[in-house]
Amino acid sequence: MILPLSIPSPSFQFFQIGPLTIHLYALWIILGIVLAAIWTGRRLTARGAERGVVLDFTVWSVLMGIIGARLYHVVTHWGFYFQEGRQWWNPFERDAIWNIWDGGIAIFGALLGGAIGVLIASRLTGVRFLSFADALVPGLLLAQAFGRLGNYFNHELFGGPTTAPWGLEIDSSNPAFPIGLPEGTLFHPTFLYEILWNLVGIVLLLAIERKTRLRWGKFFALYLIWYGIGRAIIESMRVDPSLLFLGLRTNVLAALLAIVLGVIIYLVQRRRHVGIETSVYLPGRSNPADSILRDTADPEEFHHVINRASAE
Repeated sequence: MILPLSIPSPSFQFFQIGPLTIHLYALWIILGIVLAAIWTGRRLTARGAERGVVLDFTVWSVLMGIIGARLYHVVTHWGFYFQEGRQWWNPFERDAIWNIWDGGIAIFGALLGGAIGVLIASRLTGVRFLSFADALVPGLLLAQAFGRLGNYFNHELFGGPTTAPWGLEIDSSNPAFPIGLPEGTLFHPTFLYEILWNLVGIVLLLAIERKTRLRWGKFFALYLIWYGIGRAIIESMRVDPSLLFLGLRTNVLAALLAIVLGVIIYLVQRRRHVGIETSVYLPGRSNPADSILRDTADPEEFHHVINRASAE
C-alpha cells in the first residue's frame, strides 16, 4: 500500500524534440555545471582573478570529470560488465565504455577526474589549484544537488525499505527493485537526503567562510569533510550492488578517505599559511588586467582596488 505522503517516482525520464532524445538526467547535470561555473567565476573574480578564467577550469574539469566518472564506475562495478551473457571485452567494445547509459557514472570518479582537470587549468591560467577549489565549494555542492535530481528521474540509487511517510515509490518492475519485497514497498529517498545535506552544507560552510575567511585550501578541506560525512552515511543506506573492499562499499570507503584528506589538508595548510591570501595566482603569475591597471591608474587607486578584491 502506498502511503498518501509518499514520494512518487517521475512518470517520464526523457522527452523528444524532433529526432533528438533529451534525458532529464543529463539536463539536471548540465544545469548544475552551468550554475556552479557562474557562481565560481563570480567568487574568483571578486578575489582578483581574470574575468572569464573559470571557463578554462570548466572545460578541463568537465572533460576529465566525465572520463574519471565513467572509469571509476566501470572499475567499482566490475561484476556488472562481466555478468552472465556478457563477454570480458564488453566495457571496451567500440565506444561501450563511454555509453554512460549502460551502467552509469560515479561522483567520486568525477571528483578525481575533475581534480586532474583543475590541475591542468591551474598550470595554464596561473590560478592556484587550492584557491580555485576554495572558490568552487558552494557551486560544487549545488551541482551535486542537481545531479541527485537526475538519479530521482532515473529511478535509481534508492535506499532500503522504509515505513516513513516520505518513502520513495519504486515500481516492482524496476530491475533494481530488491527481490522478495512486496509490490508497494517504499524506499529511503537517498537522492533527497543528499540534496538536503548538500544544501545545508552550502549555508553552513558559507557562514563559516564569512566569519573566518578561510583560504589556502582550508575551505575546500571543510567541503571534503562535510561531503564525506554525509556521503558515508547515505551511501550505507543504498541497496544497489557495489564492489566491497574491507567489508565496505567502495563509495563508503572513498567518502571516509575524503574526510581523512580534508582533515590533512586543513591541518597542513593551517600550519603553512597563517596570513591572508593576497592573490589567487601562483608566484610569478598574475591577472593580466592588473598590469594594465598598474600602468594606467593612479597608484593609490590601484592599491585600493586590490585591497577591496582581497577583502571579498
